[in-house]
Amino acid sequence: MKWNEVKVETASEVVEAVANILMEAGASGVAIEDALDIENFQSDQYGEILNKEDFTYLKEGAIVMAYFPETIFLPEIVPFIKERVTKLPEYGLAIGKNSVTASEVEESNWATAWKKYYHPVRITRMLTIVPSWENYQTNDPLEKIITLDPGMAFGTGTHPTTSLTLQVLETVLRGGETVLDVGTGSGVLSIASKYLGAKDVYAYDLDEVAVRSAKENMDMNEVAKDVHVAANDLLKGIEIESDVIVANILADIILLMIPDAWRLLKQTGSLIVSGIIEDKKQMVIDAMETQGFVVEQIFQQKDWYAIILKKPEVE
Repeated sequence: MKWNEVKVETASEVVEAVANILMEAGASGVAIEDALDIENFQSDQYGEILNKEDFTYLKEGAIVMAYFPETIFLPEIVPFIKERVTKLPEYGLAIGKNSVTASEVEESNWATAWKKYYHPVRITRMLTIVPSWENYQTNDPLEKIITLDPGMAFGTGTHPTTSLTLQVLETVLRGGETVLDVGTGSGVLSIASKYLGAKDVYAYDLDEVAVRSAKENMDMNEVAKDVHVAANDLLKGIEIESDVIVANILADIILLMIPDAWRLLKQTGSLIVSGIIEDKKQMVIDAMETQGFVVEQIFQQKDWYAIILKKPEVE
């Protein structure tokens, strides 16, 4: 079967937003090449990482590639994609080069091409993400292996926003918590939460593709098979009082969930938000403080921020 590839050259900041636009347009899958992902493939304190000199990689920005069956009429789809991406700056998002191109590819080429970018990576002291097609063994009793197939969802663990959030979860979780994972994507944060001792984890995403992918990834990790995964618009309609709420999503979307996060977070709980760029950081903090939250700690990796927020202590 022949497939059509639509390639969007854009900025790292909007890869998930662009990927969502492409999936909404009817794509059967997406692949992402992000210069920021490759920057993370360097030796660090956590273990063996790829040598960047061993392969070619994107030096700047990002490319989001989507694949449509030949039965879909691209002349109708491409203008829709261009229009939606071009409107992203209205939300304060940089879109970089903003080039949209289409070409024909064989199924065998796209189905496996993106796999060369994903290899076992130790993200934190305890957490290592391993693609489902890799055979990885560890001799470290502290190392927890998250098996993941990142093919059609978002959040592989290598992007700064995801690795930041994983580090924060390792800081916050002590065991026995109820966790809400908002915008779960691939489900990696929910799986990590279970490995870090959370008792009950509820994962939500608005995108049905992400929900299906997250469920499949949960099933590949025995510890996470009891995670509740469902489609939902942020925290609307949810009534689960939680010790930890975690959201690795765009800053402008984080603002929409603040009242519900305040309503559902226990007095002693922690709200973790990530996916925030420098230009949006103060906007998020101001909105949180207006609601009543107090900033406990701010984490930074490259140009991205994650923030831990608490409710003020009751005297």
